[in-house]
Amino acid sequence: GTTMTVQRVFVGLGSNLDRPQRQVLDALAELDDMPQSHLLRHSSLYRSAPLGPAGQPDYINAVAAVETRLAPSELLDALQAVEQRHGRVRGVHWGPRTLDLDILTYGSARIRTDRLVVPHPQLQHRAFVLIPLHEIAPDLRIPGLGTLHDLLEGVSMEDLHVIDGAEDA
Repeated sequence: GTTMTVQRVFVGLGSNLDRPQRQVLDALAELDDMPQSHLLRHSSLYRSAPLGPAGQPDYINAVAAVETRLAPSELLDALQAVEQRHGRVRGVHWGPRTLDLDILTYGSARIRTDRLVVPHPQLQHRAFVLIPLHEIAPDLRIPGLGTLHDLLEGVSMEDLHVIDGAEDA
């Protein structure tokens, strides 16, 4: 592809199957290995109650800041390749998954294609995205949504817990 300028993107990571902490930690390393990309920093890991069908294990979530020259569609391809290496099977909507990677923001871009909507359409409702995002980029403005600080006022932290690396890694 054409050489893009470097963009700072934020990626949400989530897992609730098959040693989820290990899945998330491995995926963070793989983000750093994506072509024309490197990991700038990542949040702590957070444990959250699952959305969607009841009876699933808790989720482990994190957010990563990545610098990339990949265009949005190329970045999506690279993230889906990482998901597939982790055995992601797209079964039940909001069902359990080994690894879920979402582009939360891509620079200051607003993107709406058949494959990709950025900023992520559910971002402003999800404590498990906003809190880790705030941890690593407190001054971030979300295109079309405003400041992270303002968005945080709309979510509850009660079901979200920071975990240290020692648990079930």
